[in-house]
Amino acid sequence: MGLVYSTEKGRLCPDCGEAVCVCKNNPVRPLGDGVVRVGRETKGRKGAGVTTISGLPLDDTALAGVCTQLKKRCGTGGTVKDGIIEIQGDHRDRIVAELTTQGYRVKRVGG
Repeated sequence: MGLVYSTEKGRLCPDCGEAVCVCKNNPVRPLGDGVVRVGRETKGRKGAGVTTISGLPLDDTALAGVCTQLKKRCGTGGTVKDGIIEIQGDHRDRIVAELTTQGYRVKRVGG
């Protein structure tokens, strides 16, 4: 077992040994309240809207799988950024229905 704490740097990452993790093998995502939120955003996209899905309690690999499934269901493109799935276009109703059938508690947010 390696160095865990240093008086000079504080708590260290167990994988890379740095105070600020550079290996990013252990992304720390805050635990949510158990509700998946589905909304729509246009900010910073020159008016083009995307449907955002946040609050899914999954790791990055599982989020990518859910994103692929939702993209196929909606017939459009999308991506995962910082733990938030973005699907191109306004598909809130379809995504809420799909995630509800998968057993998640889903809430529509925004207008």
